[in-house]
Amino acid sequence: MLKKDNAAVRVSPPLLYLGMVVAGFGLQFMFPITIDFPRIPAVILALLLTLPTIMLAVAAFKLFRKTGQEPDPWQPTPEIITDGVYRYTRNPMYLGMTMMQAAIGIGFMNVWILLLIPLSCTIIYFAVIRFEEAYLERKFGDVYLKYKASVRRWL
Repeated sequence: MLKKDNAAVRVSPPLLYLGMVVAGFGLQFMFPITIDFPRIPAVILALLLTLPTIMLAVAAFKLFRKTGQEPDPWQPTPEIITDGVYRYTRNPMYLGMTMMQAAIGIGFMNVWILLLIPLSCTIIYFAVIRFEEAYLERKFGDVYLKYKASVRRWL
């Protein structure tokens, strides 16, 4: 029996990504990095990246609602979702947040936001994903281990 039925993650994923975007704007203000790239193509590229990002997030969120689950990592996970976007990635919401950080960086031509993506992914792994995976392994055992072996963490 689990002491507490949740992943006990260390940080709110949306707040982490928001914080990285804000940090990127702050760094750009203090230490500007300019890139020689036309603004209109950058905005178009950002919008093109935003559309699949939103579709990914909405698809994942709908699956949570369909199964009566909360996407909040501090809530219990009653079952593992393995269909829809979860057939391709174990973390579609974090992938979507990472893609959104990239889209914002590209759209605003802010190199700092883009440079912070590896840090975002590292923190999300060490402060969130590894706790979620350990929780799911304890709670669902072989079922989760088989899913984990067949579906990549990101893509």
